[in-house]
Amino acid sequence: MKTLKLYRTIIAAIIVFALSYEGIAQTDAATYYTITGTVRDAGSRRALSFASVFVPGTHIGTVANLNGFFTLKIQKDLDVSEFAISHLGYHTSLYPISEHAEKTSEFSLQLHTIMLQEILVRPLDPKELVIGALNRVPDNYPVDPYRLTGFYREAVKQRRDYISISEAIVDIYHNPYTSRPTGDRARIVRGRKSGDVKNVDTLILKLQGGPTVALMLDVMKHPGILISTDMIDYYKYEFIDIVKIEDKTHYIVEFEPSVVLPSPLFYGRFYISADDLAISMVEFSMDLSDRKKATRNFLQRSPRNLRFNVNNTSYMVTYKKIDGKYHLNYLRGELEFFADWRRRIFRTRYNVMFEMAITERSSENVERFSLREAFSRRNILSDMVPVYFEDGYWGEYNYIEPEESIESAIEKLNRQIRSTSK
Repeated sequence: MKTLKLYRTIIAAIIVFALSYEGIAQTDAATYYTITGTVRDAGSRRALSFASVFVPGTHIGTVANLNGFFTLKIQKDLDVSEFAISHLGYHTSLYPISEHAEKTSEFSLQLHTIMLQEILVRPLDPKELVIGALNRVPDNYPVDPYRLTGFYREAVKQRRDYISISEAIVDIYHNPYTSRPTGDRARIVRGRKSGDVKNVDTLILKLQGGPTVALMLDVMKHPGILISTDMIDYYKYEFIDIVKIEDKTHYIVEFEPSVVLPSPLFYGRFYISADDLAISMVEFSMDLSDRKKATRNFLQRSPRNLRFNVNNTSYMVTYKKIDGKYHLNYLRGELEFFADWRRRIFRTRYNVMFEMAITERSSENVERFSLREAFSRRNILSDMVPVYFEDGYWGEYNYIEPEESIESAIEKLNRQIRSTSK
C-alpha cells in the first residue's frame, strides 16, 4: 500500500547563511483590477480562513489565507463585472468589481442554515456514500488533460518565528482523472523567497519535492494515498452533518482507522455533494498513535544525535465545480514536530507548511512538457529559487496573501536590505 510522504524533510547541522527577499512588483493598473480584502462571518466578525474568491464563469480565482485575507487580480479585457466569495456553510456572495477595485475592503458572508424536520436524518449508509463517490470519479472529474497555473508557498517556522518562506508561480500539466495518477507534472515559472527571517541555531530544515509532492494531495486522483475501493474496509465511517458549500448541499462523512497496518492510516472528513456524489473537499490528519511509525514517513535524513517526534499533521484539498466537472482548487498541508539533541534538556517546536491555489485552468492546446523541465521530487525549492527569480515579474498573478506575521517579517527584512544597500 502506498504511504503518504508529503514532507520529505532534510535536516542537517549546517552553518546558517543570509538570504534576501525581493518585494512584490506593482500590478499595471491599466491592465488589471486589483481587489484586496478580508472575509468575515457577518455575525461574529470572525475571519474566515481559506474562503474561495473567484470570477464566476471563468477559471480565475484565489484562496483567502489563514486570517481571511486575499488579493485577487482580474484582467480588464475579460469584460466581467462581478466576483464571488464562498465558504463552507455560508451563502455565496457576489460583489461588483468597480466598487472594490484598487482598495482594501471587508466582505461579510451570511451563514447558510439548513432547516430540517425533527427527525433523525441518515440519507445513506456512510460507507456506501464513500463507495459511490469513488465509483463516480470518471463522471465527476475531468477526463481531458488540463494546463493549470498555480501559486505555491512553503514555509518553515521555529517556535513562533518564520525562518524560511519560498513562493513560486507553477505551470502544471494535469492528467485526466481516468489516467495514470503519476502523469501529472509541475514546473516552476518564477520563484522568490525570503530566508533566515529569524536567525536560527545549528539546525536548518528544508522541504523536498515542492509543488510536485504537493500534487499528491489530490486524493481523488491518488486514491491509494488516503482511501480507495481496496482500502474501504480499513476505515469505519459515520454520517456527521449536512452543510452548504457554494449553495450546494453536502453530506459530511467522518472516517477513522479500523485496522492497524505497517503504515499509518488517517482520520478525517469527506464532504460529498448530495447532487452527484462528488467529493468536493477532504480534511484529514495522520494517525499518530504510533509515533515511531509516523515519524518514518517524514524524516529523510537527520544528524545521528537528533531526536525527531511528530506532534501533529493536517491536510486539506478542495475541488471547484466548473462546467459540470470538479477541478482541483486548493491544497494545504502542515506538519508540527519537536526536535531535540540528545543530552539536552530543552526541545524546539518546528512547523512545516505548504499550500497551493489553482488560479487559472485551460483545456486548449494542452501539451505535456518534458521530465527535464519538471520540478523533481528530489529538488528543494528554497535552494533553487535564484534560478527562477526575475524582478518585476509578479504583478500580474493572483497569489495567496501571507499571514500578517509573515508580512511583518518580510517588511522588516526588506527595510534592512534597503538600509544596507544605500
